[in-house]
Amino acid sequence: MADYDQPLWQATNSERLDAPSLIGDVTADLAIIGGGYTGCSAALTAAQAGASVCLLEAHQIGHGGSGRNVGLVNAGLWLPPDEIRAHLGQTGGDRLIKLLADAPSEVFARIEAHGMACEPMRNGTLHCAHSVAGYRDLKARHAQLSDAGAPVQLLGVERSRQRTGSPAVHGALFDPRAGTIQPLAYAVGLARAAQQAGARIFTQSPVQSLRQDAGGWILHSHTGTVRARSVIQATNAYHQGLAGTAPAYVSVYYFQYATAPLSDNLRASILPEGEGCWDTGLIMTSFRLDRAGRFVIGGMGDLGGAGGSVHKAWARRKLAELYPQLTDQALIEGWHGRIAMTSDHIPKITAIGPNALAAHGFSGRGIGPGTVFGHLMAQSLLEDDPSLLPVPSVPGYSENWTGLRRAFFETGAALTHLVKARL
Repeated sequence: MADYDQPLWQATNSERLDAPSLIGDVTADLAIIGGGYTGCSAALTAAQAGASVCLLEAHQIGHGGSGRNVGLVNAGLWLPPDEIRAHLGQTGGDRLIKLLADAPSEVFARIEAHGMACEPMRNGTLHCAHSVAGYRDLKARHAQLSDAGAPVQLLGVERSRQRTGSPAVHGALFDPRAGTIQPLAYAVGLARAAQQAGARIFTQSPVQSLRQDAGGWILHSHTGTVRARSVIQATNAYHQGLAGTAPAYVSVYYFQYATAPLSDNLRASILPEGEGCWDTGLIMTSFRLDRAGRFVIGGMGDLGGAGGSVHKAWARRKLAELYPQLTDQALIEGWHGRIAMTSDHIPKITAIGPNALAAHGFSGRGIGPGTVFGHLMAQSLLEDDPSLLPVPSVPGYSENWTGLRRAFFETGAALTHLVKARL
């Protein structure tokens, strides 16, 4: 049986980190639970500020969604600016829009400053129209983003097909602020940089309990204890245990398949300028090349579930639709990961206690927002200034029918892919 929890990125990761398990008792100014983008970004910020930092990861750095990511370093959220303002108000919406517009610059600045070997390519991204209706949606997004000061460009059918090399796109929105990375290597690079700045990074150290103490917080793993003044919980869609602090979200699977490295001739005909792409379909498709020339295609769905064969058949069909010259290319690597989605697609920060914050719900946009949220959560706790947070914290957050909605999304993805695979 295939193991879809082993992403391609593990084999192509050039970043290295020596991180032991927690053994014994440790004290820290800030304890962080979770070694993805949010947690590692927070650890780097706090360590650079001179705080003592302890990060606990239940598995290896980037084990969760960060290490299974598509690798698109996008600006902003899935939502267009007007919808963000509708949820957060004019002032709060404008602030989050500005922070996340600058998120790719924050990511690439950290990569450069710390020499992260994560295949950074800042050649922009293309949001591709999958249909004429999808192009109308892009026109509306272009207008809103332009009004917000984003340097985005709306490309017509001919220009977008030149840029992608695909006959299946009906226009595109180009964002020059964005780019692509090797997503697992970026997470490990953040952890390595944090460690070099003085943070203590522990892997294979799941937190089994978290409780408040007179002097702050006590975190227990199976082999050690951490006492800390402040806590950041950055577990997102891979939260395990810790009753009472579980984030409320709808967890959906997103899968990817990759070809072997393409020949130079094939590679030259596909995304010649190196952008990463996703489309306007209700069940979204992502596609890109990695540095070695593998074509990576993704969509919503659980490869290990009943619809796994349907999803793979769709991926083969979609590959041929996007690039007929790749019809005979085998999909040799497949993996999936979980995404934490909130109903309004706005990430949440919850105050799980005094000097303790948790973040979740990036809805598939983990790289830029995770980096920014982790950075600002650490700053807020260290400076005791809630106004620094990217969104106001709430005392609790809950959503109803998360299990049913999770099943609805998977069923919808499988049915959509079943139809598309047979056309």
